[in-house]
Amino acid sequence: MKEKKIFVIQEYKATHHHYDLRLEINGVLKSWAVPKEPPTEFGIKRLAIQTQDHDIEYADFEGTIPDGQYGAGDVKIWDKGRFALEKITDKEILFRLEGKKMKGDFVLIKTKMGKDTWLFFKKE
Repeated sequence: MKEKKIFVIQEYKATHHHYDLRLEINGVLKSWAVPKEPPTEFGIKRLAIQTQDHDIEYADFEGTIPDGQYGAGDVKIWDKGRFALEKITDKEILFRLEGKKMKGDFVLIKTKMGKDTWLFFKKE
């Protein structure tokens, strides 16, 4: 397995309940908002909208973001662990997650629905 980095999935109870997938890539947390619970098993595909990068320190954040601030609402860590980046291009990211809930090989594939729109799923 390649070098292991941090991954975290934070659950947001904000205006819209969602999850944020964050992968440590190039010294930042690359981030995707996932409107439904992340895919823990093969056969489930989830929409993932790429959002702004976050500092690595944000991987440990749990708490309440005050009203009026970006991302306002309650945040908790849904899963966290290590991951290994297997392949990354402009259209595809292959990676292995080692968390409590998310284990195995996963894929992010860029769609044609919008410039920041991806599909997130577990490989067989």
